[in-house]
Amino acid sequence: MVVFEAMITVTLVEPEIPPNTGNIARLCAATNTPLHIVGVTGFRMDDRALKRAGLDYWPEVQLTRHRDLDALYESLRGARFVYLTTKADRLYTDWEFDADDCLVFGRETRGLPEDLLRANWENCLRIPILNPNIRSLNLATAVGITLFEALRQTRKFQ
Repeated sequence: MVVFEAMITVTLVEPEIPPNTGNIARLCAATNTPLHIVGVTGFRMDDRALKRAGLDYWPEVQLTRHRDLDALYESLRGARFVYLTTKADRLYTDWEFDADDCLVFGRETRGLPEDLLRANWENCLRIPILNPNIRSLNLATAVGITLFEALRQTRKFQ
């Protein structure tokens, strides 16, 4: 069993688009943020587009794979899980991030499962979208926005 060290982490649940995952991996490498991928991806982890988006930074990514959310929860027992969704009432800017938060993002096409969101509604956040004709942001963009706010609040920048 791995001992949990308080640290912001990013989790992608069943990501579908290789360049998004590659960009997120590169962001995580740049910020020393562990990246967890849960479930089956919509691509092979050796996909060319995935590797191209992550450039040659893949050795710098602290990547952990999990078969399901239960395995993620087991591996990060001390974490507080924060779920990002367009459906939440609370804005990410109204949240007080902690050093042990795990930022959880869903699939590009469907987001996180409705039952998961309902069961954790008090920990669901959204990024405001000002144009009512736009349903959601790109996954890599949403991770970047949220991760940098969490790192800013937890004073990870020098």
